[in-house]
Amino acid sequence: MKPLEDYLIVDFSQFLSGPSASLRLADLGARVIKIEKPGTGDICRTLYTSDLIMNGESSIFHTINRNKESFAIDFKQADELKKLKKLLAKADVVMHNFRPGVMERVGLSYDDVKKINPNVLYAEISGYGNHPDLKDLPGQDLLLQSMTALTWLSGNQDDGPVPMGLSIVDMLAGAHLAQGILAALYRKVTHNIGALVQVSMLESAFDFQFETITTYFNDGGELPIRTKSNNAHAYLGAPYGIYKTHNGFLALAMGSIPVLAELLQCDALLQFPENKFGLRDEIKNILATHLLTQNTEFWLNILEPADIWCAKVLNYQELFAEEGFKVLEFTQKVEMLDGYSYQTTRCPIKIDGEYFTSSKGSPKLGQDNERIINEFIDC
Repeated sequence: MKPLEDYLIVDFSQFLSGPSASLRLADLGARVIKIEKPGTGDICRTLYTSDLIMNGESSIFHTINRNKESFAIDFKQADELKKLKKLLAKADVVMHNFRPGVMERVGLSYDDVKKINPNVLYAEISGYGNHPDLKDLPGQDLLLQSMTALTWLSGNQDDGPVPMGLSIVDMLAGAHLAQGILAALYRKVTHNIGALVQVSMLESAFDFQFETITTYFNDGGELPIRTKSNNAHAYLGAPYGIYKTHNGFLALAMGSIPVLAELLQCDALLQFPENKFGLRDEIKNILATHLLTQNTEFWLNILEPADIWCAKVLNYQELFAEEGFKVLEFTQKVEMLDGYSYQTTRCPIKIDGEYFTSSKGSPKLGQDNERIINEFIDC
């Protein structure tokens, strides 16, 4: 039995942040009914990050909305809103990621839903919370990365701001919402009371930087300084970074420079008996030049037996060919109602030795309307 079986989640969210939270809860056994606008549905259905079209819709939608049901309903219409409220009255969790004020205007605020479902868990993600100067701004990942200083931690010193290559703030906010929902569910079970769970992308981006922000406030307000080359962490000394080798790339984490000098037979490093922070650029330049002289495997054969923290830098093709990836069985094949199947990732959480998989793919828009109406509305 999956831990969240018998819990019903009604999810109004779109794009990435909210749906990533409900995806994780669905993986853990919850029944997730996705509320969508008739005709167009979740905007993410047509949000293409590449030219890849999967069964008429975007790869993002299929990735983040598997294992869910779709209920298409125009709840701005009074009669349809009445029907929807019958469903909400039976939900354990109601969640959305609209801007502040949207659900209030349609009569589905926390207070509105609480009137028909007193112990409901009402969970929401916003871009900026109720911050008076920011709440109406678009809660888009790149904008949040930029506004929260996150872009000054990646890349090298002269690169300017560098965004991460993933919608990281969306995913963090979704993870935080899922955590808040699980905590509130536990309180509901133990004390029989509902909750309003709120997460903002802004605060999730700040929380992501707890280490660097704490350092800034306790280091005299000094800005993070990225190394001129091979930067991987603005607050860590050499050798921390990624280096080009004769045939690829090698990642080096924390390590003693004198030890590395001996192992790598790099005489130029012997002048650095201590790994001082201010010497990062000089040390990295020497390492970068020296590591170019041999293949990645040559260096790994020296460093790994000596328990030096290092790794070969892999691309997707190399990663998926690795036996270490294959034994994880981290991908699964899922199938849509119309028979279309695709390969995607599975839930990374293991409980009692079991990973949670599901063969159920993403839903076609409104495909579950009849069953949901019969089960929750016309009953």
